[in-house]
Amino acid sequence: MQLEFPVWHDSEGNVLACVEKIKVMRENLEELQQMAQDAFEDALLMGCDEQQIRDFLVTMMRQLDNPYQS
Repeated sequence: MQLEFPVWHDSEGNVLACVEKIKVMRENLEELQQMAQDAFEDALLMGCDEQQIRDFLVTMMRQLDNPYQS
């Protein structure tokens, strides 16, 4: 599966233009995608319900904590 990455913006709507930041973001997200895919496949092989594991992965992402909130 090939992800299409968006143009990244900061919280004020400005485009992130730093090539190095965008590169790191892309690498991190590609790594996360592969880890999630592996976990998903493992769950299916163990007999987990497909929709349940999908729902859990979505819930997990929604519950990520922002330690930089002011």
